[in-house]
Amino acid sequence: MAASLGSLFVVFGFVSAALAAISISIGLATDRSELVSMSGKWSIWTLLAATGATVAMEYALLADDFSMNYVARNSTRSLPLLYKIAALWASLEGSIILWTFVLCGYIAAVAWWFSKRLDDRLLGFAMLTLFVVAAFFFGLMLDVASPFGTQANPPLDGLGPNPLLQNHPLMAIHPVMLYLGYVGFTVPFAFAIGALATGRLGEGWLIETRVWTVAAWGFLTLGIVLGAWWSYEVLGWGGYWAWDPVENVSLLPWLTSTAFIHSVVVQERRGMLRVWNLSLIVSTFALTILGTFVTRSGVLESVHEFSESEVGPMLLGLFGVVVGVSIALIFWRVDILRSTGAIDSPVSREGSFLGNNLLFAGFAFVVMLGTMFPLLVEALNGDQLSVGSPYFDRLTAPIGLALLFLMAISPLLSWRSTTPDVLSERALMPAVTGVVVLVVSVAAGADSIAEMFAYFLAGMVLGSAGQQLLAAVRRRGMAGLTGRASGGMVAHIGLAVLALGFVASQSHTSEVEASLSPGESASVAGHKIELIDRIDRIDGGNPVTEVSLVVDGDEIHRPALTTYINYAMAVGTPSVATGWSDDVYLVVLDVSDSGDSALIRVIVRPLIGWIWAGGLIMALGTALALTPSGRRSKPDPIASSENRPDKSVTTGGEFTGASA
Repeated sequence: MAASLGSLFVVFGFVSAALAAISISIGLATDRSELVSMSGKWSIWTLLAATGATVAMEYALLADDFSMNYVARNSTRSLPLLYKIAALWASLEGSIILWTFVLCGYIAAVAWWFSKRLDDRLLGFAMLTLFVVAAFFFGLMLDVASPFGTQANPPLDGLGPNPLLQNHPLMAIHPVMLYLGYVGFTVPFAFAIGALATGRLGEGWLIETRVWTVAAWGFLTLGIVLGAWWSYEVLGWGGYWAWDPVENVSLLPWLTSTAFIHSVVVQERRGMLRVWNLSLIVSTFALTILGTFVTRSGVLESVHEFSESEVGPMLLGLFGVVVGVSIALIFWRVDILRSTGAIDSPVSREGSFLGNNLLFAGFAFVVMLGTMFPLLVEALNGDQLSVGSPYFDRLTAPIGLALLFLMAISPLLSWRSTTPDVLSERALMPAVTGVVVLVVSVAAGADSIAEMFAYFLAGMVLGSAGQQLLAAVRRRGMAGLTGRASGGMVAHIGLAVLALGFVASQSHTSEVEASLSPGESASVAGHKIELIDRIDRIDGGNPVTEVSLVVDGDEIHRPALTTYINYAMAVGTPSVATGWSDDVYLVVLDVSDSGDSALIRVIVRPLIGWIWAGGLIMALGTALALTPSGRRSKPDPIASSENRPDKSVTTGGEFTGASA
């Protein structure tokens, strides 16, 4: 029953999205605004279809309907409720359902948000783009990624998801955050296509999509940080980022979208970087499709499997269409994309944003090259290459330091130009903060020039952003913490906190493997770990060996080894003693047959909790940036009078941006 209903909803969704695209196309071609404005009604139908398909799959998972192939592969009767729900995105077909559901939610939200202007041609082209993308993903579910296939002789129980996907709550959260970010960038991309198609390439479309862009960026940021946290808590190696291709393809659109969020401010203020901004948002959306291809086509296990995968070529084809159409439209409109302003001085806000963008682009290029080059080589001649952490660390570290420097300096600069006297006056508090952080870090054990430089720059970012926030609070009270500018400064603080945690945890990790018997202890980086006992139990039909350890004579932790019968593999479940200054990470590597001893890995990582805290602060900054700031009561004492928009630049809220 669930399979039949789910399939029916998929067909209904595809037909609705396709008819919506056809109806809007006819309306745009014949100037029939009533057909264009019907996109609001079509958005409701597509959302209902996507919701129906999602509910049908979740019902089948919760009801243990193993007659459905997807349920039999990705769930079991004993699977806890949370992971049964999360099994929706545990495999290819279910993740396509989630992608489509989120996309249709965005389409309906856009239609509701602009409900009074749905007959606008720019919005019409944007809605057309959104429906075409929706039809593509519904089409995948109709054939090559059908989630509702059934079998005549269902098993009594299912196989269940990969063991690594069923032993931590973050697995139920971080993929959803990633998809909300990934799919959210479809909206500004669609408006960019609308602006190119209509030739209305002023700043109006940027302002109209600002909320959607910032929200998508915030979701993607949170998804990446939560994914790193999940890796740390689950995989047992004590790390959180290994430059794995799956990690890298989520970072790439984050890099380009971060550059976009900064550079659009320059276009809004000075009418500059129009081609660059269009290229960035197109690249961001294209990279989300490329990331889905890399993670969902089978190309990661073996490039040779790609020829057998039907989803891979479809996603790669969509990537090619997105890039090809976008480039063609940009070339078509190149004459009216000329900027109305120019950079007067490199020591200016727009100069720092340009430098910021070049660094982000360089960062993305390094990550793209290291991720895709081995796959291309294997596809061409079968040779298997490996690009490891040393490549990424050596090339991205100087870029990261330069970005921290610009984050610290940029808020202190005026538009157009900044005199040395003004800059030195504004930089006093950030410099003092940087020195304080540096002194504390050296006292705590920082011992390399690069490390100390990173601490100093992160401290400067804290001081620079804090100075801006204090000025805003003095002007408008606590309301000064809301709005794009203040929210951005809070995000800067979050990134600085994350950077402090990253540098400390990478530079001063201590690791020991010790074989302990009950009553024996080991000391690592000032922490004492004592083994108490061993407990054997059954959890969901899977044997579990749990070891009780006391950390510093206080808290008891129980890392475990679980043998998943269906997969014939043992998976360790680490236990982490978390503190504000460091974490003690405990992993059971092996236990003796007699039960007299256990091999324990103990890893002490300083400030690693600051990474998660920094990510949450960045998410808070996103929320504050999306909160209306109200009207200023006093002029900004730090910003100069040149911070006002140029009169020649259109910044109104309507879709009437100047085309010059």
